[in-house]
Amino acid sequence: MRLIVCLDDKNGMAFNHRRQSRDRIVTETIEELAKGSVLRLSPYSAKLFTSGDFEPSEDYLSRAGEDDFCFVELEDVTPYERQIEEITVFRWNRVYPADLTFPIDLTQWSLERTVEFPGNSHEKITMEVYKR
Repeated sequence: MRLIVCLDDKNGMAFNHRRQSRDRIVTETIEELAKGSVLRLSPYSAKLFTSGDFEPSEDYLSRAGEDDFCFVELEDVTPYERQIEEITVFRWNRVYPADLTFPIDLTQWSLERTVEFPGNSHEKITMEVYKR
């Protein structure tokens, strides 16, 4: 599985059981990354995407195949860590209040690529791609 997550500078994912932030350019980029593959996500996250070319379900992580993309906002990915081959992180390049942090230690992964681009709501967004 190929995981996609948005994090702040302290690996914060969410605050008070909702996303910290969102950005239209990031969701468009995610749709482009997943083009030709399956994009799995929760019904909560599906509201962000406009293409309709994704598969929302409550148990999307357990349904994910080897080459599927999974966009995660609130779910604990720890039980699926062995199945994850790639993690794409979109960093907001700021710190938000967070009560949910990303549980995977990315220092144990290989950073393959970094791309910075202007977002719609953030001056600079950094995309990092990690592989096992």
